[in-house]
Amino acid sequence: MPAFGVYVHIPFCTSRCDYCAFATWTDRAHLKGDYVRACATEITSAALPPASTVFFGGGTPSLLEPAELAVVLEAIERVPGAEVSVECNPESVDPAKLRGYRAAGVNRLSFGVQSLQTPVLAALGRHHSAAAASAAVAAAADAGFAESYSVDLIYGAVGERLEDWRDTLQAVLRLDPVPMHISAYALTVEPGTPLAGEPARYPDPDDQADKYLLADELLGEAGFSWYEISNWAKPGAECRHNQLYWDQGDYRGIGCAAHSHARLPHGGGRRWWNVRTPDRYINAVSTGEDPTAADDVLDAAASAREAAVLGLRTSAGIPEHLLVPDPVIEHLVKRSGGRVRLTVQGRLLADEVARRLI
Repeated sequence: MPAFGVYVHIPFCTSRCDYCAFATWTDRAHLKGDYVRACATEITSAALPPASTVFFGGGTPSLLEPAELAVVLEAIERVPGAEVSVECNPESVDPAKLRGYRAAGVNRLSFGVQSLQTPVLAALGRHHSAAAASAAVAAAADAGFAESYSVDLIYGAVGERLEDWRDTLQAVLRLDPVPMHISAYALTVEPGTPLAGEPARYPDPDDQADKYLLADELLGEAGFSWYEISNWAKPGAECRHNQLYWDQGDYRGIGCAAHSHARLPHGGGRRWWNVRTPDRYINAVSTGEDPTAADDVLDAAASAREAAVLGLRTSAGIPEHLLVPDPVIEHLVKRSGGRVRLTVQGRLLADEVARRLI
């Protein structure tokens, strides 16, 4: 049976980070009950195939109580051994909540740690401390997630020195237990965010390149392997849900602003996405309307090019014939076994390499 994923968007937050452009709200917590019931209704109405992965993203999914999360999860039919992930903010979980998530069927956590340096957390607008992150990890281990939790980091905030970034990476690798998966994302300036209106706080690309190289070095020494530009894992701990995205697999987005994808018989693909606000989403589902806002159909050629761009970002690489020979980029790739893979320098210039695709 082909892999199939379900993404559930939880749009609630207690505060909004300056760099965030996601569909999230800080003033809609009173909608949580109606929202989770609407998600369960959308799932049931869609008659989805059994899911091999489920991912609760946001927003802050860990604002859901275990009983609320269970309402949604119980509506999703899953294959045996399905990966079920929940994104968590360290300050929004406690031992009881994590035990409740485990009992509901969650088997993987992704902690939005971002940094373990107080000034950097403040620059990012985060409200947890390094101590809170460590406490959340300990609670996760006690709840049965010792070998199935991930840490997300962000580098490039204003005022973050290379040594600050080194200290964060080393502190993450000293967590007890050590995470099996680490994501490290370069801070990006998204249009319409508060960060976008403050050029003095923009990240420096050269600084971010140095920090990426340092992350790859330290994580590699600690036994992690990169498998996508921003993701490293211990063997067997890769996020199967994200791999489904990078492989252009079929997945269904549930909730407001959630995106879906389905491969088409002719080789192309169709994407569609739901209405953006939780209010409109709840209203549409509760009145029996389709919550889809719009869609986009890719023909076979466009879908194949997208597959090559996505594949180039992964350690699996792409078939060699898809890359136009060009001496300008030969030091950015390595060729073996009929495939092309990015070198570590190539990962820094992945978009430039992608422009050489056939």
